[in-house]
Amino acid sequence: MGEQVTGIGIVGTGVISGTYLDHLAKLPGVDVVAVADLDVSRAQAIAEKNPGIRALTPDELYAADDVDIVLNLTIPAAHAPVHQAAMTAGKHVYGEKPLAVDRAEAEPLLKYAAANNLQIGCAPDTVLGTGTQTARAVIDRGDIGVPHAATASFVTPGHELWHPAPEFYYQPGGGPVLDMGPYYITSLVTLLGPVRRVTARAGQAKAERKIHSGPRAGETFPVQVPTHVTGVLEHESGALTTVLMSFDVWAARLPRIEIHGTDGSLSVPDPNGFDGTVELATAANREWTEVPVAGGYAGAGRGVGVADMARALRNGEPHRANGALAFHVLDVLESFVDSAVQDQPLDIASTVERPAAVPLGASPETA
Repeated sequence: MGEQVTGIGIVGTGVISGTYLDHLAKLPGVDVVAVADLDVSRAQAIAEKNPGIRALTPDELYAADDVDIVLNLTIPAAHAPVHQAAMTAGKHVYGEKPLAVDRAEAEPLLKYAAANNLQIGCAPDTVLGTGTQTARAVIDRGDIGVPHAATASFVTPGHELWHPAPEFYYQPGGGPVLDMGPYYITSLVTLLGPVRRVTARAGQAKAERKIHSGPRAGETFPVQVPTHVTGVLEHESGALTTVLMSFDVWAARLPRIEIHGTDGSLSVPDPNGFDGTVELATAANREWTEVPVAGGYAGAGRGVGVADMARALRNGEPHRANGALAFHVLDVLESFVDSAVQDQPLDIASTVERPAAVPLGASPETA
């Protein structure tokens, strides 16, 4: 089994592609064989620096016999069209988050994949690292008893303080929930299971923002989406997660994620990272104590979800960062914003199984 290698073709050669190329080169069972981009020169530049990788057009990449999985690193608006084109050519697909710009665009992808025996994978795969997976192991072995509540918070004063062209963060499809929410909701579903209902409220501290860096510093632009969203996720298990996502907070001492059970509490590291310290407090010892690593792919980086998917395809097993999970996360995020706008609780139509835990000491080639 260790001799089998799955061919990867990358579509979209922006900045994030360099991170994927670096990490995929270190992972077992996968081999990047081709890259493609609408800007052919960018694909050619990668091919020139990486012997064994050839530059192709997107259509040539979809048709290539040695490409088994198309890794879609295009902009979010192109995620669904590229996924569909690759699957039409008979390829499995894995993409950056989100799965698509909305549920209406994402649902046909899942239906097509199911009808044609194809698999969809989707970032974030940060939850496969030792941070979230150690927290998962602590919960699963009962160290905090029955989980009944959680908190999740992401706050920042705004991306315009550092980004030279930040408008897209404040346009439809942007905002704090859709920007960082995929990391948090994917982690929460991994830890506590799927969500059945959401209730949210939203605000907007400023009608316009000012760019602070780059050649356009000093320019202002309008804010078109809520920039402070808070509310509650009701998990199918009955656990309640209090959520705060904001671009309107200058400073805060808030935990990223905490899980509270009948017998203890758990501090979970940043879900936008693969590792980090997990801390536990219990009824017997109410001081926060660091938990030894108890699960997850050690030393993981972006692309580990692709390798996990490749192994699962070779073995005929489910993969963890899968399309059903990505769709449920998108459904929850979109519903959370809709709940705030409509000023009412909303039921979540989709559901998903918690992905299998990643055991301690696992490799993407073996577990």
